[in-house]
Amino acid sequence: MPLFPLPEVVLFPGRPLPLYIFEFRYRIMMNTVLEGDRRFGVLMWDPAEGKAAPVGCCAEIVHCEKLPDDRMKILTLGQQRFRVLEYVREKPYRVGLVEWIEDHPTDKDLYSLGSDVERLLQDVVHLSAKLMGQDIELPDSIPNLPLELSYWVAGNLQGAAMEQQALLEMQDTSARLEREAEILTTTRNHLAARTALKDVLKDSPTES
Repeated sequence: MPLFPLPEVVLFPGRPLPLYIFEFRYRIMMNTVLEGDRRFGVLMWDPAEGKAAPVGCCAEIVHCEKLPDDRMKILTLGQQRFRVLEYVREKPYRVGLVEWIEDHPTDKDLYSLGSDVERLLQDVVHLSAKLMGQDIELPDSIPNLPLELSYWVAGNLQGAAMEQQALLEMQDTSARLEREAEILTTTRNHLAARTALKDVLKDSPTES
């Protein structure tokens, strides 16, 4: 599979990823991909370590806009997760031998865990809206199924690429949802404290 490393970007199944392709080697890659099954692998590139993550997500090109000089804007959608077994080519772009990975079956009540996560999401959105004085609502497109919900939440953890990568590599839906519940609980508590402080300052009498 052709592989596209992206600095601190983690793609999840079912999540969109828009890309602007301008480097010559990746223009070659995308043109080859478009002539085939329109799929390639996205791997998080860690600048600090100078290497790509071992687990990534397959992306399918769902829309492509060709620009001058063979540059292009593409919209991709995350498909299956994979693990790189070995690199079979490095130039002009990486090509790897990969294996598909899935979550293992579990006896835990995933729907209960999913409900907890969704409730925490609602709390975070409500507190964020109150803090910013804006109307913010969760989109209607949030998945109902626990696995898809876990990917949706993980894909929306902005600015936390290493945490996202850890969630992508998990092969246990319950563990992923539990970790997301921990993250959302911390976020909710932080927002609640800021909201309470804002209310105190707002209600405090001003000195004349």
